[in-house]
Amino acid sequence: MKILVVCGAGASSTFVALRMRRTAAARGLDLEVSAGSESDLPDALDGVDVLLVGPHLAPRFDEFTALAERAGAGCSLLPATVFTAQDGDEALEAALHTLTG
Repeated sequence: MKILVVCGAGASSTFVALRMRRTAAARGLDLEVSAGSESDLPDALDGVDVLLVGPHLAPRFDEFTALAERAGAGCSLLPATVFTAQDGDEALEAALHTLTG
């Protein structure tokens, strides 16, 4: 599974992606998790299964969902606590839930 985490400039999403990779490895899951900024879209969606959107981008979530759907990806808005979480559990669960519906 390929997951893309986006935020405004890409800095916060980098930390979330790192924590997600660690959590996935600890769970024995084979995932590719990358980070990007909203300006990377839609080009960065090629081959992505799930787009995770930072909570501060909630006002534009419908726009991101439409981009993801056109690319054949699921989309989920991350909770406000995701950037302060100590691990990647919350973000990883959001991605897995998006895939399994």
